[in-house]
Amino acid sequence: MKFIRDSVHGNLKVDELEVKLIDTPQIQRLRRIKQLGFTYLVYPGANHTRFEHSIGTMNLASKLADHLGLDQHQKSLLRVSAVLHDSGHGPFSHVSEGVMPSSHEELTSQLLKNSQLGDILKEVFNIKEILNTIGGKGSLGQIISGELDVDRMDYLLRDSYYTGVAYGVIDVERLIYNMILDDNLMLKRKGVQAAESMLLARYFMYPSVYQHHTTRIINSMFRRCLYKLFEGDVVDPMNIYLYDDLDIISAARAQKGYIKDMINRLDNRSLYKTVYSLKLDEINNPESLFKINDDQIRAIEKELSEDLKIPYEQIIMDIPEYPSFQEMSTLVALDEDEIKKLGEISTIVNALNEARFNHADLCIYLPPENASQAVNFSFREYIPI
Repeated sequence: MKFIRDSVHGNLKVDELEVKLIDTPQIQRLRRIKQLGFTYLVYPGANHTRFEHSIGTMNLASKLADHLGLDQHQKSLLRVSAVLHDSGHGPFSHVSEGVMPSSHEELTSQLLKNSQLGDILKEVFNIKEILNTIGGKGSLGQIISGELDVDRMDYLLRDSYYTGVAYGVIDVERLIYNMILDDNLMLKRKGVQAAESMLLARYFMYPSVYQHHTTRIINSMFRRCLYKLFEGDVVDPMNIYLYDDLDIISAARAQKGYIKDMINRLDNRSLYKTVYSLKLDEINNPESLFKINDDQIRAIEKELSEDLKIPYEQIIMDIPEYPSFQEMSTLVALDEDEIKKLGEISTIVNALNEARFNHADLCIYLPPENASQAVNFSFREYIPI
């Protein structure tokens, strides 16, 4: 038995199997993957990593397993799944997913099957059992990836701690000790307020941190840079789980032309400017915005390039992350015979669902030296909604 000192949860126990997994190159790589990507350019303290988050999630999974009275195999399964759940993440975490041909969940599956992680796991587990749990399948899977999962609990607490944004502080203890497990992971009635608090935290963390206007500009610039690295066969997207943040930065710095210019801008925080913003709550059918595909975005950018007389590569159109509130379907056990969804009994949750488009907007970015060319330009007519 060993201990890891975590800044959020304190001393975390790890057993022999977990140490073997943690000490593999595949998990050690997560020490070099920033949890919030380039958000440190907005919040200087946001330098925490996927590694910290993974062991923090393991700790919360263990606490919930103890509360639910799970047996040792189930508890170990949850702890190991928590450690591994982000092992397939690409550099700069979710930032890279916008240009990836595969999701990090698919890459995690590939990694566990084709690396030494799988060899270690086979000593105790069936790999399919691990992948199902990571993927949210079955009642145990809901603990790792569900409506009110331990993954989300940890990242809200951790991201709040390192950014200094207090919105993410949630009552994890009350949530955990008011959960029950039947065929599904459910809340007791007494846990409703804690769940509402968690949803409020996530609602406010999006515009403040995850979808902060400057963070979105930075992420869009990096994704364009990464796409060009893929396009030029400098980086292999199918093996992205072999790279860390510094690998990608170094590869970009070694290039010439557009990629070199873009990474220099990020290095020196010489960022693009927002020249147009369309608030989703100002249009009749905001859902339609998320039906605009990548090919349509490229076509719009090309058309704008011609009309603005700006090089095509200098124009970035960014659609926000879809603001979903799947927590509405969290099951709440009101008594022995009555189970309802959280959205059916909580006016706060329903209000958040109604307000989910309030902070989101479609944006168009240009380099600062080209921004003046967009003054009084009618961007709205180019948006197909």
